[in-house]
Amino acid sequence: MSDRNNQRRSGGHGPMRGGRPVEKAKDFKNSGKRLLISFKPQIYRIITVFITSIISVIFSILSPKVLGKGTDALVEGVKTGIFNFEYIKTIIMYLFVLYIVSSLFSYIQEYIMASVSQNVVRKMRDDVSDKINKLPLKYFDQNAVGDILSRVTNDTETISTTLQRGVTQIISSLVTVVGILIIMMTISPLLTFITLISIPLSMFAIIFVMKHSQKYFKGQQKKLGELNGHVEEIFSGHIIVKAYGKENDAIEKFNKINQDLATTAWKAQFFSGIIMPINNLISNLGYVLISIVGAILGIRGIISIGSIQAFLQYNKQLNHPIAMLGQISNQLQSAVAAAERVFQIIDEVEELKDETNSTELKSIKGDVEFKNVKFGYDKDSVLIKDMNISAKEGQTVAIVGPTGAGKTTLVNLLMRFYEVNNGKITIDGTNINHIKRNSLRHHIGMVLQDTWLFNGTIKENIAYGRENATDEEIINAAKAAQAHHFIKTLSDGYDTVLNEEGTNLSQGQKQLLTIARAFLSNPGILILDEATSSIDTRTEIQIQKAMSNLAHGRTSFIIAHRLSTIKNADLIMVMNHGDVIESGTHTELLNQSGFYADLYNSQFSVN
Repeated sequence: MSDRNNQRRSGGHGPMRGGRPVEKAKDFKNSGKRLLISFKPQIYRIITVFITSIISVIFSILSPKVLGKGTDALVEGVKTGIFNFEYIKTIIMYLFVLYIVSSLFSYIQEYIMASVSQNVVRKMRDDVSDKINKLPLKYFDQNAVGDILSRVTNDTETISTTLQRGVTQIISSLVTVVGILIIMMTISPLLTFITLISIPLSMFAIIFVMKHSQKYFKGQQKKLGELNGHVEEIFSGHIIVKAYGKENDAIEKFNKINQDLATTAWKAQFFSGIIMPINNLISNLGYVLISIVGAILGIRGIISIGSIQAFLQYNKQLNHPIAMLGQISNQLQSAVAAAERVFQIIDEVEELKDETNSTELKSIKGDVEFKNVKFGYDKDSVLIKDMNISAKEGQTVAIVGPTGAGKTTLVNLLMRFYEVNNGKITIDGTNINHIKRNSLRHHIGMVLQDTWLFNGTIKENIAYGRENATDEEIINAAKAAQAHHFIKTLSDGYDTVLNEEGTNLSQGQKQLLTIARAFLSNPGILILDEATSSIDTRTEIQIQKAMSNLAHGRTSFIIAHRLSTIKNADLIMVMNHGDVIESGTHTELLNQSGFYADLYNSQFSVN
C-alpha cells in the first residue's frame, strides 16, 4: 500500500513504522504467576514429575548414609583385625541398587518434563499465532516485523529451554534440600544446626543478585528483538541498501545494536555467574566449621567416623541444589522476561469483533457509498474530514492524487482494515459494519503494488485466491491475467516451485500471478492499488484489456499514479489532503483545467 507507506516515511498522516512506541514492561511478579498458570493443564504430569523426583532423590540421598555404614565396618575391621566382608559386600550391592533406581526415576522425570514443557510452549505459540491473525492492521504498522518474529521464535524458545531444564531442577533441588536436612538431623542435630546457618546466607545472596539482575535479562530480550528487527529489515531490502551504498551504515547500526546486546547480555550473565562462587564460598566456610566440630565430636566418641564422613558428603550434596537454585533463578528471570514479551502480544487489543447481528453477504451488486466519513490514523491527526463518494454497480472508479492524499486509506476503510471515526460506508445500502468481515472481504478482490507470493508452486499461489479451484479454472485465470504464456515457458509450467517471495520471477511476472489470483477469486468488487506499476508498457496494454473484461459487471476501484491507465474509467476522483476535490470522466476533468489536468499534463508534457 504505497500511499500510506509513503505517508509514514514522509511524516504524513499514516502511523510511523520506524518510531515504534516503547512498550511498558508488565509486572514481573504477575508475568511469573501467569507463566505458572500455563502449567495448569499439565498438572497431573507435574505431580508425576514431583513423585518421581522424590523417589529419585530419596534413593540418591540414602547412598552416603549406607556408605558411612561401610566405612564404620572397615574402621571396626582395622581396630579388631577382623573384616566382615559379607556385610561390606551387602553394602556395595545396596549402593548399586540405590544408584540405579535413582537414575531410572531421574530419567522418567526428565522424559515427562520434556513433554510438559513442549506442550506448554506449543500452546503458547498457538495462542500467539491465533492472536496475530486477530490483530488489526494498525498493530503491524506500529511494530517492527523482526521484533514480532523474535517474540514468536526466540522468546518462546527461551521459555521452552528454561522450562524443560529449570522446572525439573527446581523440584529436584527442593526435594533434595528437604531430604538431606532430614537425614542430617538423624545423624547429628548439632552439625545440622551449623549447616542451617549457611543456608539463609546463601539464599540472601541469591535474592540480592536476582533483584539487581532482572533488568538486564529484560534488556537482553528487548535488544535481541531489536537486532532481529534490524536484520529482517536490511535483509529484505538488501537491493535498496546496495543500490544506495548504505552497507556501511547498515553494518554500523548492526554493530551498535549488537554491542548493546553484548553489553546487556554480559551484565546478565555476569550476575548469573557470580551466584555459584558466592554460594561456594559460604558453603566452604560452613564445611570447615562442620569438619572442626565433627572432629571434636568424633574424638569424644559422640559420633562415629562413618557418620562424620556421611555428614560431610551430605553437606557437599546440600551445596549443589542450593547453588543450582541460584543458577535456575537467573534462567527463570530470562524465561519470565521472554514470557512477558510474548504475553504483550497475547494481551494486545484485537480487531473489533463483528456485531452480533452481522450478516453474511451471499452475493453483491456492487453499489458502494461513503457517507460523511471521517477518519485519522491517529486521534490527533484527521486525514479524511467529511468524505462523500458514490460508486454505482459495474462502474470503474479511478482514484488519483499526490502521495499522502488518502487514496489507499479509502481502500483500508472499505476493507475494514481500519474503522471509520464517524460516518458510514455502505455496500448495496448495507452498512459494512453490519457485515461480517470475512464475508465482506470474500467479495472484494485486491491486488496491491507490493506482491506477496509464498514458497510453493505457481498453481498453489494462484489457487490461494479460492479453495478447491480446478486446474482449468486456474489456467483460465492465468490466461485472463496474461500470465499463461510466461508460465508455460518455465521448465515445470504451473508446477514450478517459487522460492521464498518468488524471487526466481521478475517483478512483473509476480504481479501477473497476483492478478491471476484475484481473477480466480471472482470478486464482486475489485481493488487495484498501483497494480500495474511494476509492469512494462507492452504487458500493461494486455493487462488493461484483461481488466476491462474482468471489470464488466463489477465495481472496480483503481488507485493509480500513471494516469494513462485510467483514462477509460467511468469515474475519476481526484483526492488531495483527504478530500475529493474533483470528480468526473477523463475528458470532463481535462476540460475543467484544474488539479487533474495539471497532473495529467505534467506526466505527458513534451519538453
